[in-house]
Amino acid sequence: MPDDLTGPAHVPVLLDRCVALLAPALTSPDDVVVDCTLGMGGHAEALLQRTPARLVGLDRDAEALRRSGERLAPFAGRTTLVHAVYDALPDVLADLGMQRVQGVLFDLGVSSLQLDEAARGFAYAQDAPLDMRMDPTTGVTAADVVNGYDGRALARVLKQYGDERFAARIADAIVRERAKEPFTGTARLAELVRTSIPAATRRTGGHPAKRTFQALRIEVNDELGVLRRAIPAALASLAVGGRLVVLSYQSLEDKVVKAELVAGSTSTVPVDLPFVPEGSAPPLRLLVRGAEQASDDEVAANPRAASVRLRACERVGEAA
Repeated sequence: MPDDLTGPAHVPVLLDRCVALLAPALTSPDDVVVDCTLGMGGHAEALLQRTPARLVGLDRDAEALRRSGERLAPFAGRTTLVHAVYDALPDVLADLGMQRVQGVLFDLGVSSLQLDEAARGFAYAQDAPLDMRMDPTTGVTAADVVNGYDGRALARVLKQYGDERFAARIADAIVRERAKEPFTGTARLAELVRTSIPAATRRTGGHPAKRTFQALRIEVNDELGVLRRAIPAALASLAVGGRLVVLSYQSLEDKVVKAELVAGSTSTVPVDLPFVPEGSAPPLRLLVRGAEQASDDEVAANPRAASVRLRACERVGEAA
C-alpha cells in the first residue's frame, strides 16, 4: 500500500451507498457513528466529510490505526480511534461513556493494507512469512495452525471455512510434508495446495490456494466467532433511529449477519392476529431488500467489490 492513502490502490467498497444509508441517522454533532473495521479510513473519512457526526474508529491492526489516523487528522476533534477487535464494542463504548450510538459500520474481511503488504502473509501470489494475523502483536499464526493442528483438525478448518472440496487431501499432504520440514512461508504452502488438487480442477476457479488461505485466515483471527459476538452487540448499541450497515465478502460472514438482521426484523405475532400488541413489534427494520451487490461499473473500477454483499437495518424500537 503506498503512503498516499488517496491513491488508486485504496478504493473503499460501496462508499457512496454506505454513507447514504448511514447519513439519515447522523444529523447532529452529538450523533456518533462507529466504524468497527477502520482499515485505511476511507469510509470513515467520507462519513466525517458528509455528516456532522462524531466518529469512533476500531481496528485490531495498530498499523491501520496509525495510517488512518494520519488520513483523518483534519477531523481530529471529532474522532476517537481505538486499538480493539470489534467484538469489544460494548467495552469501548462504556470506556468512552457512551450508552447508545446512531450508526455502526462493518467492512468485514481482510483490509487493503493487509492484502497489499506481502510480508503480512495474507496473499499466496508472493512468498512471505506464514502469519495472517490481523493484529500481528498477538495470537497464533497461520504457521502455528499448519504445523500444529492434526490432520483431522486441519481438514475441518479447510472444509468449514474455505469450502474446500479436497480438504482431506490437502491436510494429509501438509501433515506429510511438515514432518520433513515445518512450513514457514506462503509460497511452499501455496505450491503444496496446488499440487494436491487434481489438474482438471486447477484449470478453473482462480488460484487453487485461494480457499485454503481464506480458511486459515478465518481460523487464525477467529473471524466468525468475533462476528457472532459483534453483530448482536452492535445492534444492542443502536439508539432508536440508529442504523447498521455491514459489508460481507464471503457466504459464512453474510450468513451470520443475515440471521441476526432477519431475527430482529421479524414479527413474532401470529399472522392471523388482527392487531399487534404493544411492545410486540420487531425492533429492527431492514433498509435493503436481501443483500445488495456492487454494480458492474464499481467492480470494473474496484475488483475487490466483486464479492461484496451489503445488508443494513434501522432500529425502530426497543426489543421486547
